[in-house]
Amino acid sequence: MAQIGTFTRGEDGSFTGTIRTLAITVKASIKPVPKGESERSPDYRVATNGVEFGAGWSKIAKDTGAEYVSVKLDDPSFTAPVYASLVAGEKGEHKLIWSR
Repeated sequence: MAQIGTFTRGEDGSFTGTIRTLAITVKASIKPVPKGESERSPDYRVATNGVEFGAGWSKIAKDTGAEYVSVKLDDPSFTAPVYASLVAGEKGEHKLIWSR
């Protein structure tokens, strides 16, 4: 697993930061959205430069009980969607950790 982003959490529950991979480096926001009619609808939308390119779902780790956001990023330039977890770090920052 590799860290591909660093975010800070705002008082409104949104996250702002940077996503950096070998192919992209973008400033991004992860903003909460009102829950829709479906239980499966995302809890967050991920955007950069006003363009949505991902979604996130609030989760709780079974082993530790820690809260995190499961994120799916997708863009026509990607060969496949990128899955990651947004987890709290030690100094108030949140890390976006990529996984296969």
